[in-house]
Parts: sequence; C-alpha cells; structure tokens
Amino acid sequence: MPSNPVPVPTKWRRALPQAHFALLFALCFILGIGLVLLPPGQKIDQDFSRLLVRISRTVIGIWGGAAAVEGAILRAPGGFAVEMRDGCNGINVMVLLWAAILAFPASWKLKAYGLAAGTLAIQLLNVARFISLFYIGQYSAAWFEFAHGYLWETLLILDTMVIFWLWVGRVSRSGALRHAGN
Repeated sequence: MPSNPVPVPTKWRRALPQAHFALLFALCFILGIGLVLLPPGQKIDQDFSRLLVRISRTVIGIWGGAAAVEGAILRAPGGFAVEMRDGCNGINVMVLLWAAILAFPASWKLKAYGLAAGTLAIQLLNVARFISLFYIGQYSAAWFEFAHGYLWETLLILDTMVIFWLWVGRVSRSGALRHAGN
C-alpha cells in the first residue's frame, strides 16, 4: 500500500527558507570562528594585524602625520601607543559577514563579489577606526575608551549589517535569488 506524503502546511513552507538560512549561517559562523581560533588561524590573525598597523602608519604619513610601527603597535612621537590586538583587526566582523553571505541563496559569483567588496569595505573602515583611535588616545584616555569599547564596535557591526543588506539588494535586483532549498 503506497504511503501518501504528509502535506506541509503553507506557513511552514514559507518558514523553511529562513530556517535553512539561519542554520547554515550559524554553521558557517561557528566554523569561521573555529578556524580563526586554531593555531594557523591565530598566526594569520597576528600577521594581518601587523599588516593593518603598517597600512595605518602609511596612511598617517600620507596625511602628514608621524608614527612608528613595532609589530602590531602604532606609536606616536610623544610616546602614546595603540596595539591592534586579537579582535581589533575586523576579522570577527568579516567572519560574521562571510557567514551571512555564504548562507544566503545566491550564485557563487555573486557571493564572491559580496565577500570581496564587503571585506574591502570593512577593512577600510577598520583602518579609519584604528587611526582615529591612535589620535583620540593621544588627547584623552576617557574618549579613547569610549570610542574603542562602544562607538567603533557598534559602527563596525552596523557597517557589516549594512554591507550585507546592500549586497542582498543587489542580488535581489539581479534576479539571481535562489530558493534556499535549491
């Protein structure tokens, strides 16, 4: 006797793509953070921080400022220094963005575009963040703590959400939006 498949209620069918995205997003995010926490990921993270500090020093020099680099530390001629530690280099928000893009139902070409453009936007903002903290810290420890711990952390997360939102809009306008089940 053949069995009839149980029909899925309409409200559940509508929720399935969102549930698929949420599950895939969570898996990608956990995997991404896990890779960053492994020893090879930590080495890449530290090297990336040093690169961003050198880029920051170069930008400061282009605009007429002065700074010295000591590994992942940017030092002002007056002695103030700021260090780009783990979590300060934008890797965590990049993992967040990458997880969202990879989980979203779009073509691999559009995903690659989103990953590249989003990473560039996050890192440009992160270099601006680091340079601003370098200057703020030279004038006020209280403002430095506020800008570092609250203002810039919030702005980087918001930037990541806006980048994802803009990318989703581009995917939707291109007509390349796939259903999550496909």
